[in-house]
Amino acid sequence: QVQLVESGGGLVQAGGSLRLSCAASGRTFSAYAMGWFCQAPGKEREFVASISISGGVTYYTNSVKGRFTISRHNAKNTVYLQMNDLKPEDTAVYYCAAGSTLQVVHTTPDYWGQGTQVTVSS
Repeated sequence: QVQLVESGGGLVQAGGSLRLSCAASGRTFSAYAMGWFCQAPGKEREFVASISISGGVTYYTNSVKGRFTISRHNAKNTVYLQMNDLKPEDTAVYYCAAGSTLQVVHTTPDYWGQGTQVTVSS
């Protein structure tokens, strides 16, 4: 089992920044690819970004390219999502996810966190 706990969400004005963190415990963090997803009210959960086990490969959904950066620190068992130039449409609950491979993260992650709320005011 892997337990994932997100933090760093909050209320920010449009154009501002937030850094989300996801701390992992349980099985070896460095054995998992990681991802971030978001779910806005009334919408389905959708992919935001992912990072490979080594950190050398990253993927982003088009709407966040150039604004968000995913990174990981394996020694701290933590994955981050740096969110810059935030827009009201980024408002959502953001979830951290883990999977044995990037493909698993992109399709059916093995583990999910409980989510952290991000609200961007205009």
